[in-house]
Amino acid sequence: MQKNSIAMGKYDFDCIIGRKGSGAMKVDGLVDMFGRSDLEGMWIADMDFAVAPPIRKALADRMAHPIYGYNVIPSDYWDSITRWLSHRHGWEVTHDEITYIPGVVKGIAFAINYFTDKGDKVVIQPPVYHPFKMVIEGNNRTVVNNPLIFDGDTYRMDLDGLERIFATEHPRMMILCNPHNPVGIQWSRETLQRVASLAARHGVIVVSDEIHGDLMLDGRRHYPFASVSDEAASVAVTLGAPSKTFNIAGLVSSWCVIKDEKLRKGFFSWLETNEFNAPTFTAIIGTMAAYDHCEDWLDEMLDYIADNIDETERLLKELAPEIKMVRPEASFLVWLDCRGLGLDHSGLIDMFVDKAHLALNDGAMFGAEGEGFMRMNVGCPRSMLRHAVQSLANALPLVEA
Repeated sequence: MQKNSIAMGKYDFDCIIGRKGSGAMKVDGLVDMFGRSDLEGMWIADMDFAVAPPIRKALADRMAHPIYGYNVIPSDYWDSITRWLSHRHGWEVTHDEITYIPGVVKGIAFAINYFTDKGDKVVIQPPVYHPFKMVIEGNNRTVVNNPLIFDGDTYRMDLDGLERIFATEHPRMMILCNPHNPVGIQWSRETLQRVASLAARHGVIVVSDEIHGDLMLDGRRHYPFASVSDEAASVAVTLGAPSKTFNIAGLVSSWCVIKDEKLRKGFFSWLETNEFNAPTFTAIIGTMAAYDHCEDWLDEMLDYIADNIDETERLLKELAPEIKMVRPEASFLVWLDCRGLGLDHSGLIDMFVDKAHLALNDGAMFGAEGEGFMRMNVGCPRSMLRHAVQSLANALPLVEA
């Protein structure tokens, strides 16, 4: 580890931690994803911050025991999740309304396979997290797009368009991203209530991916979809995790909440029958340590991320004004509008990868609506962020030439 500045808080988010050779997809997967290894990784959604000490200690203490056998699920595990949802988001969930799932995308796949049939239509709202489309089509269902509306500064849902889709396409399911990835919007309570009303009226199940819900910026509040109305609770399958929140994606600890008994009973039974809902002991220990002992780490990290976003905006205005930042309301992912560069898709990729030597997610993977955009992960030490934006600025004259 290399210190590059003096940490101002309890935790040192300025510390640069080498990840090469650790099996980290962000670094060791560069060649497979981008064709070269000499890139600064600003893509996949994990952070370059050390995991909070209580999580590391809890795992180390358990791993010190010489036997790694089958484990029971302590009631404290469920308590840690439900206490967190109540305390952090004002959402009351009981033990019988929650179960474990081995990853949010897997949870979406489970829900698609259980609640829908081949050929059924599923609504998504591009530009949106690309596995939504992949898991729908890969399971022989049909994607129906309800694109977001961009006004040049931010996005909003096309609720009138959604109503038309529900009325004419008769989808069985909608996958909601709340907060939305990649554009970073936390949907308002009113917007979510309208979605719930439409879904309840037309018999549409809403699978709500809320994995970024703990990462609200600048004091904003997260609104769990199922909490906004009785109608929402009656149609919602909510998926979440401590993984993005506490940088523990490798532990594969996620959860599913279903408030409505009719939706919940059969699905939870199906998960149990197929042993999809059995957490590993590392997932249990990591989740409990995170939710019970690491809120101070999260709060300090979010302040650091907010400052990183401010710094990104400042540097882009100064060094690369052709690139506009859509300011996120949640998470450490920043949506960059690069259309002002006048490049086609291949030209944009060439500029970032081969000229700036940066690995970002290109916007086209989130749908046609994302063409001309890039998604940048700013969950990193500030010196890395500054170096990345400077590298981008240095590449612009090469493009113009």
